[in-house]
Amino acid sequence: MGEKSGNPYDMDGPAFDADRYLQKLLKECSLKQIMDTEAGIVRQTQTLHSDMQTLVYENYNKFISATDTIRKMKTEMNLLETEMNLLMVNMESITDFSERITDTLQGTRSQLTRLSGKHQLLKKLQFLSSLPSKLKTLIEEENYQQAVQEYSHAQKVLQQYGQQPSFQGIQDDCVKILDELKGRLKSDFRQTGKPAQSLTEIGELLLQLGEQPSTLAKEMLECASKRLHEQIVMLQDQTDRDMIEFIDLGIEGFLKDLTLVISSYNDMFLTRHLEQEADNFEQIARLDLNEFVNRNVDEYLALVQDRAELEIGHGDSQIILRGLDRLHRRMTAMKTLSRSLEMTRSGLDIIVNAAQQLCLAHMKSLKDHLTDSLSSVRLALVSSAASQATTSNPVASPSGSTAGLPVVGGAQTVTTANGGLRELISNLYVSTIEKVKGLMQDLLIFLQPEWSFNLKGDPKGVQCIEGIRENLLVAFLHHFCATVTSYGSVSSAAPPTLLLVLSKVCLEMERAGVHTLTSLVDELYNLDSERSATLVHESELCTEMRDSAQQLLDSYVRQQGLNLSQMLRKSVETRDWLNCLEPRSVRAVMKRVVEEMSAIDLVLGQLYDGSVHGAGARTAASSDSSRKTHFSIAASKQSQQYRSTWSTYTPSQLDSSFVSNIQRLFSEKIELFAPVEFSKVSIITGIIKLCLKTLLECVRLRTFSRYGLQQIQVDAHYLQMNLWRFVNDENLIHVLLDEILGSAVLRCLEPILMEPNAVEIICERN
Repeated sequence: MGEKSGNPYDMDGPAFDADRYLQKLLKECSLKQIMDTEAGIVRQTQTLHSDMQTLVYENYNKFISATDTIRKMKTEMNLLETEMNLLMVNMESITDFSERITDTLQGTRSQLTRLSGKHQLLKKLQFLSSLPSKLKTLIEEENYQQAVQEYSHAQKVLQQYGQQPSFQGIQDDCVKILDELKGRLKSDFRQTGKPAQSLTEIGELLLQLGEQPSTLAKEMLECASKRLHEQIVMLQDQTDRDMIEFIDLGIEGFLKDLTLVISSYNDMFLTRHLEQEADNFEQIARLDLNEFVNRNVDEYLALVQDRAELEIGHGDSQIILRGLDRLHRRMTAMKTLSRSLEMTRSGLDIIVNAAQQLCLAHMKSLKDHLTDSLSSVRLALVSSAASQATTSNPVASPSGSTAGLPVVGGAQTVTTANGGLRELISNLYVSTIEKVKGLMQDLLIFLQPEWSFNLKGDPKGVQCIEGIRENLLVAFLHHFCATVTSYGSVSSAAPPTLLLVLSKVCLEMERAGVHTLTSLVDELYNLDSERSATLVHESELCTEMRDSAQQLLDSYVRQQGLNLSQMLRKSVETRDWLNCLEPRSVRAVMKRVVEEMSAIDLVLGQLYDGSVHGAGARTAASSDSSRKTHFSIAASKQSQQYRSTWSTYTPSQLDSSFVSNIQRLFSEKIELFAPVEFSKVSIITGIIKLCLKTLLECVRLRTFSRYGLQQIQVDAHYLQMNLWRFVNDENLIHVLLDEILGSAVLRCLEPILMEPNAVEIICERN
C-alpha cells in the first residue's frame, strides 16, 4: 500500500517519524515542556534498557535450567525403563492371582452380598443409636456445622421410622439437643460485633434447622447493620492515614462485609424457593435489602466525602483521586454483582463533590492571590508617593502659601508613573492570568484517562465540568470586577493612581484576558460556550470588565477633581477678599493646581498615549492660543469698552443685565459628571471641569473688594494660560472662566478690572 499508516507522532507506533515529532515539539511546546519531554524520554529509555537486561538474564537462567533438566531426564529415563519392565512382570502376577481368587469365591458371592447389606444396616442402626451423644459432643466442641450435617443425614430415617418405639427415644433426644443448638445459634446471631462471614454461616445453619426465613432475614440485616456501623466508627478514627490507606481499609472492612451480606442474603432468601413463606416474601425481602444497602452505603460515602473535603486543597490531589478511583471501581463491581440492587449513590458522587470542593479551594486561593496582589500594588504606590513627598518642596509665593492645603496625589505619583506604572499593571494582569491558568490546569486531573470513572460520559460529570468553568473561572471574573470596583466607591480610601491602574487592568482583561481564559478552559474541558444556553458567554464577561474599567476611571476623575476642588475651596474660603492688597502675583494655589494637572497629565501619558477609544484626540491649539489667552485677545480688541462697561455698572444693574443670561442660554451645556472616555484628554477634561465648577460655586458665595476681584482676574487669566493645552476644546475653559470672573464681578462692591496688559505681565512673570 502506498499510504503511510499509523500516527507519525506516536513513539510506540511503527510509523513514528522522529523529525516530524521533533518539529511539532519545538513548535507547540515551551522550553520547560521540551526539557520535561526529554527527561521523560531518557527515563523511559533507561527503563527499557533495564527491562531488556533483566529479560536477557532471566531467559539465560531458564535456558541453563532447561539444559540441566534435559540432562536429568536422559539419566532418569534409563531407570524408568527398568521399572516399567518390572511393573509389567508384577501386573502379570497380579492378573494371575485375581483369576484364582475369582474362581475360588464363585460359589459364595451371593452370600457375601447379603452379609454386606446386613453390615450396612447395622452400621446405620449404630449411627442412629449413637447420634444423640455425638451431637452433644459436637455442640460442646462448638462444631455446629458438623452437628447439623450429622442430623441432616439421619433426619429422613427418623421422620420415616420415628413413630416406632425403638426410634422414638432417639428422635426426642435429637430434637431437644437441636433446640438447644438453635438457641445457641440465635444468641450468637444476635451478638454485637459478629463479622459478616460468621453471620452468614450461622444464618445458613438456622435455615437448615427450620428457622422462619422472614424473621431470620430481618434479624440478619439488623445484626449486619450493627457490624457495619462498628466498621464506620473504626474508620472515623483513622485520621493519621492518607486517602489511599483510608479507602483500602474501608474496602477490606466495610465494603467487603457489605458485599458478603448482600451475597449471602441473596443466596439464603432471594434465589432459593421457600415454600413455607408467602408469595410476596421475595418482594418484601428485596425492598428490605435495598433499604439496608442504601442506608449503610450513604453513611459510608458521607464519611468518605467528609474525609475528601478535609484533604482537598491541603493534600496531594493525585493521592486523593487515586483513592477515590479505587472506591469507584469497588462500587461499580458491587453494582455488577448485585444488578437487582437500586443504589441511590455511587463513588462518582464523591468524585463530583471532590471536584466541586477543589473548585471552592481554588476559588479561595484565587481570591487570596488577588487580595495579596492588590495589596502589593497599593503598597508600591503608597511607598513611591511617600518617598516622593519627602523629596519634594512645597510651592510658595510672596502673596500666598501652600500651608494648610490638602495633599493631592497627582504630583507625588510622577516617580511611580515614570518608574513602573505599566510594570505594575503588567505584573497584576500576568500574575492573575497565570494563576487562573495554573489552577484550571490542576483541575484536569479529574479527566485523566487512567481513572475508571469518566466524568464526560455521565450527566452529573458533564454538569460538574461545566460547573468548573462557571463556579471557578466565571465566578472569579465576577469577583475580580466586584473587588476592583469596590476601590472606586465613595467610602474607599484608595489612592487615585490605584484606580487608574485597576482601570487599565480591567481594559486589558476585556481586550485579551477574558478571551484567553475562556478559550483555554473551553479547549481543556471540551466545552462549547458559544452555543451553550447555560454557560456565560465571553461577551458578557468583557462587557462587565469594561463597565468596571469605566466605573474606576469615573471614580479616578471624581477623586482627583475632589482633591483639587478641596484645595481651591479652602483657598477661597480662608481668604479675606474685602481687605486684599493690589495683586502682584498669581496665588500659590493656582500654581499648585497647574502643577497637579501637569503631574496627572504625565501619569496619564504613561498609560494613554494620546489615543482615544471611541473618540478623536485633542485638537491642536491655534498659534495665537500658544501665546495669548482668551482674555488678552478680547481686551486687545475692545479693552476700553470692556473696562468701562464693567466699571460703570453698579451691582444692581449688573444683576439685572441680560448679558450673562443670554450667553448661558446659547452656550452648550457642560456635563460635569458624564462618563469619561478612555483617553488622557477626556480624563483631564473631566477633572478640570470639576475644579473650575467648584471654584465658580465658591466665588458665588463670597463678596469681593476691588483688589479681590482683580486677584480673581489674575488667577483666572493664569489658569486660562496653562489649562488650555490639557483639553480638546478651549471654549470649555473660556466659558467656565468667564462665568467665574463674571460671578466675581457681580459679587464685587467696586467692580473695576485690572488692565489686560498688567494681568498678562503678572501671569507671565509667574
